[in-house]
Amino acid sequence: MKKITLVVAMSDNGMIGQDNRLLWHLPNDLKHFKALTINKPVIMGRKTYESIGKPLPNRQNIILTKARYLQVPGCEVVHSVNEALDVSQEAPEVMVIGGGEIYRLFMPLITTMHITYVHTQISGDVSFPEFDKSKWQEVVRENYQKDEKHLYNYSFVTYTRR
Repeated sequence: MKKITLVVAMSDNGMIGQDNRLLWHLPNDLKHFKALTINKPVIMGRKTYESIGKPLPNRQNIILTKARYLQVPGCEVVHSVNEALDVSQEAPEVMVIGGGEIYRLFMPLITTMHITYVHTQISGDVSFPEFDKSKWQEVVRENYQKDEKHLYNYSFVTYTRR
């Protein structure tokens, strides 16, 4: 069975974006994201793709959208969760990378979550769906302090479904 893994960065109050962009710039989180997703299929919504602006290199880029006629060079465009999983071919793991609606659609199927908690309360217009922490086991936590390149304290946390 294919492993379906979620990757997200969110504030302590669950915000993940505003005006189709991230709410912070954390270089170490970008490196962490790349390390987790490199050479794996990534599934994202159209708005997340638009915020990135181009296919992510060294990854199969899968865009899940309701837009029936969307074509994006270098990406597979699909219209359902099942179709997204089907086009990821024989990959043993797929990475769900956002945004909010895509996370909601995939949440029942997710087996592992890599969450970067950005330790701030911030306003945004897209939030991460609430999840029942009693159904998840925290298996890794790495805490980092803010510095000259990182405006906020942050933590990399990995959960597996119980």
